[in-house]
Amino acid sequence: MNAYIFPGQGAQFSGMGLDLYENSPFAQELFENANDILGFHITDIMFEGSAEDLKETKVTQPAIFLHSVILAKTLGERFKPDMVAGHSLGEFSALVAAGALTFEDGLKLVSQRAQAMQKACELQPSTMAAVLGLDDDVVEKICAMTDGVVVAANYNCPGQLVISGEVEAVNKACEALKEEGARRALVLPVGGAFHSPLMEPAREELAAAIENTTFNKPNCPIYQNVTASAITDENEIKANLISQLTTPVRWTQSVQQMIADGAIHFTEVGPGKVLQGLVKKIHREAETASATFETNA
Repeated sequence: MNAYIFPGQGAQFSGMGLDLYENSPFAQELFENANDILGFHITDIMFEGSAEDLKETKVTQPAIFLHSVILAKTLGERFKPDMVAGHSLGEFSALVAAGALTFEDGLKLVSQRAQAMQKACELQPSTMAAVLGLDDDVVEKICAMTDGVVVAANYNCPGQLVISGEVEAVNKACEALKEEGARRALVLPVGGAFHSPLMEPAREELAAAIENTTFNKPNCPIYQNVTASAITDENEIKANLISQLTTPVRWTQSVQQMIADGAIHFTEVGPGKVLQGLVKKIHREAETASATFETNA
């Protein structure tokens, strides 16, 4: 079975999507439509902006979404997923690609999500850290024992977990994790504590937008971050999307479940190859590839 996977924040690069824009009139039309919806020329920043320009949350999230979704749409008949999944932000790309959301609605939600997350970040100093070389349960235990807000946020692959929370709590947890034998416990250059209780203001804001958006039954199951299981019911999809901001991304568990359900080949749709690397670490025998578009689309 073929699984299509969609990357999240951090996969952006300067020049992303330019090849699509220049070689596909259909892609060009979608990019221009996106500029109108967003009210600014995101294409200028994607194609010509610096890495610093692309790091701004209100740009990063729509940019990765656009690259992924427009690439999926240019695949035409070749895009035949048996299942889809996306890492954090990538879940929105996956839902649009699978027909659960329209392109326009997906982009509006991603833009609102980015702005709501940015506002939540500004309310309280917070951060995230990557922890390498420890079992998940050890990391969870140390987070629970640390004063302040710090939680497991991204289960990326065995031995790689990202924690998230208040700056002081994350720093304390990193020290304790190193003492416990972590190969690395490194604070990440991010704007805030994504996928933690500190995102509650953003969750409330996004919840209202999601409730007011029409969702359709997807063309294939989506393995959502919150449950790491196959979902096709529109109401469940909505509820999980709302919960996603304050709960962990269960990527390891999602990929394991997709494989248990028959996935053999994983195609990453969007910028970078981060998810392919994670899939290989979760299941060495899995086949992985990057999606490539047809110039006549």
